[in-house]
Amino acid sequence: MIKEALPPDRLAKEAFIEWLKQEGACRYHDHHPFHQRMHNGQLTKVQLQQWVLNRYYYQTRIPIKDACIVAKSEDPIFRRMWLRRIRDQDGGQEGEGGLALWLELARGVGLDVEAVKSYRDVLPGVKLACDDYVRFVRAVPLLEAVASSLTELFAPSLMARRLEAWKQHYPWVRSESLEYFQLRIARATLDSVQAVEFVVQHATTYALQERCVRALIKKADILWTLLDHLSLASGEMGSEGKQNSDELRHRQASA
Repeated sequence: MIKEALPPDRLAKEAFIEWLKQEGACRYHDHHPFHQRMHNGQLTKVQLQQWVLNRYYYQTRIPIKDACIVAKSEDPIFRRMWLRRIRDQDGGQEGEGGLALWLELARGVGLDVEAVKSYRDVLPGVKLACDDYVRFVRAVPLLEAVASSLTELFAPSLMARRLEAWKQHYPWVRSESLEYFQLRIARATLDSVQAVEFVVQHATTYALQERCVRALIKKADILWTLLDHLSLASGEMGSEGKQNSDELRHRQASA
């Protein structure tokens, strides 16, 4: 009788990081058809506006989930490190930070900023997906909460591509409105380095490493789902399109 091989006690650092990168990269939302159309200049002005408006709700959840992560830690060194993320997004005072820059993006695409801040036009499915991310981070242990943020591993290159794509395909958007994308290239690089170091240090068994990978997959699925709802609302994805999106996601994951 052939016995199934038991998993290792723990993957080496390099192998674990490679596992995280492989699972995250194949599921990252830059593969989504809506995202592909954005980067190819195929979105209408209204569709681009809808992405900015709905994505703002996701942006507002980021400091909330980060506050949940900070509250889980007993280590003041970690808390000081992670608090920077909240300051980056909320700013040191009114009118500063990532959220303020996103509102400048909203102005740049012709949206009413007060309407964006009210959330009243955010799609219910988008709200549900974003709130699910906060619920997940609140519910799981610190290690998995941090691991779920590792989609940031892929953000710098995406932001650079997005910046160039918008400048090329959507010249009607003021270039000064794109500062959020520019700043995230450096900030997401730093954020991902710090998060990877924490996860590698604290995932001391194969079981914990596996839970970290699953947390990253959970976050990637949430970002993908957000774009599914935008596609459905734009009329470009019916039930068949939703099925095709799910199949694409599974193909990417198994590739």
